[in-house]
Amino acid sequence: MDSEKIESAVRTILSQIGEDPNREGLAKTPHRVAKAFEALTVGYAQDPALVLGDALFESASDQMVLVRGIEFYSLCEHHLLPFFGHAAVAYIPNGKVVGLSKIGRMIDIFARRLQIQERLTEEIADAIMQTVEPKGVAVLVSARHLCMEMRGVQKYNATTTTSALRGRFLTDIRTREEFMSIVNAPAKDRY
Repeated sequence: MDSEKIESAVRTILSQIGEDPNREGLAKTPHRVAKAFEALTVGYAQDPALVLGDALFESASDQMVLVRGIEFYSLCEHHLLPFFGHAAVAYIPNGKVVGLSKIGRMIDIFARRLQIQERLTEEIADAIMQTVEPKGVAVLVSARHLCMEMRGVQKYNATTTTSALRGRFLTDIRTREEFMSIVNAPAKDRY
């Protein structure tokens, strides 16, 4: 990433909206924005298959593994505004399991790219299918989009939910229903 070009572009934007990019409160803003974009798009420099593949372990387990409540933050590729929420990821092992923390790290890799929620959900499911090679994967993502809340339609607190199903979660209704019942269980029944 060329920070100087981003800083120059931010100065241009500030000028075009009627601000003085040299005034005290804005003088360091171009640098701060460049650093922020570096952090918010770090996922382009990371490989989710390497993160998942680094923590694969043999296991005889063939029961659903589900991690939910995984927070993520991303940027909408249409407006460069944040969207954020939670993901739930389940898979059915097929001779190996993946370290649980790696699922959250893999989600962050995809979320730290310019995104749309639909693609983010599919990418998570595909990465697990390709790297872990389970009998099935289910991903449910719920998020709030500031591009929808701060501008345009201005519908506050609207939540978008997307899902991606692979393998047994797609072909076996009982497996899919088990996933949905666990994900949707009231907080007091989750543990």
